[in-house]
Amino acid sequence: MVMEFTAAVLAGFLKGEIEGNPEVRVNTIAKIEEGHEGALSFLANPKYEHFIYTTDSSIVLVNKTFVPSEKIKATLIRVENAYESFASLLRLVDQARPRKTGIHSTAVIESSAKIGSDVYLGPYSYVGENAVIGDGCSVYPHVYIGDNTRVGNKCILYPGVKVYHECLLGNGCIIHAGSVIGSDGFGFAPQSENEYMKIPQLGNVVLEDNVEIGANVTIDRATMGSTIIGKGVKLDNLIQIGHNVEVGENTVMAAQSGISGSTRLGKNCMVGGQVGFAGHIKIANGTKIGAQAGIIGEIKEENTAIIGSPAFDIKQFMRSAVIFKRLPDMKTKLDTLEKEVEALKNS
Repeated sequence: MVMEFTAAVLAGFLKGEIEGNPEVRVNTIAKIEEGHEGALSFLANPKYEHFIYTTDSSIVLVNKTFVPSEKIKATLIRVENAYESFASLLRLVDQARPRKTGIHSTAVIESSAKIGSDVYLGPYSYVGENAVIGDGCSVYPHVYIGDNTRVGNKCILYPGVKVYHECLLGNGCIIHAGSVIGSDGFGFAPQSENEYMKIPQLGNVVLEDNVEIGANVTIDRATMGSTIIGKGVKLDNLIQIGHNVEVGENTVMAAQSGISGSTRLGKNCMVGGQVGFAGHIKIANGTKIGAQAGIIGEIKEENTAIIGSPAFDIKQFMRSAVIFKRLPDMKTKLDTLEKEVEALKNS
């Protein structure tokens, strides 16, 4: 934390109930197992409960339903949801940090570009012809913004981000270091002599409002039309989004996943790490996909949970996994039975 708060102030902000000293102060945050004097921690997962009885944190956020089994020396603030409340405090502290302002002397802005008010352009950033940067944006060093690209208000583009020509970013988007928005889709037509002809990728990428893109993510531009990342989508690091893909609102995706071209993910989906999607398929709203799943066909039923490669219903997968682990023993028993049957035949 960059500021100091009392338990009373925090409880007021979070609409929580204090158990302990309302005047105790905190000026930093810490994991509950690494707590020390002056630190704020939280307890949400029951498997960490034993740490609350030994932590040296001065204040701990807990759920209102929490019932301690031992004495606790820390001051408690009871809230409806400890994890959400802790996240709210982190957001408050983050917003209190000083923000860089101004346009650096080494930034290059083409004469036809339009820059909004209260914009930060860092060293060696580039803004192309007819590009538009909205109010309150932060563009860090070595960011490239191509011709005719539009960036909405209060966006953050961290160092090394590349946004190709004619892409559209909504308000409140965050793109982390090294990500590339609008690179060519993987479009090649096979020719004779085992050669491939490049298909021009003439579309763009559209990020709707409040999209957050992790580090080193690549989102390909459409062949025609747009690759669309819906409002509120959150993408982890090291993700590949193919051309003409559509990702529905408020979908979240973990690291190292990849989506082939023209696939459509529904709204409110949850995708684990290293998931692979085949091209030209549709995924229903609310689908939950376990890590390392391989999605080769459409998911039509909403709010289903799947895992495996090829992926199928998670309950069936778990039952199958139990059988799979037993296969060596089953093979041994089968070999024994075959020998016994053969012996009976011979006798």
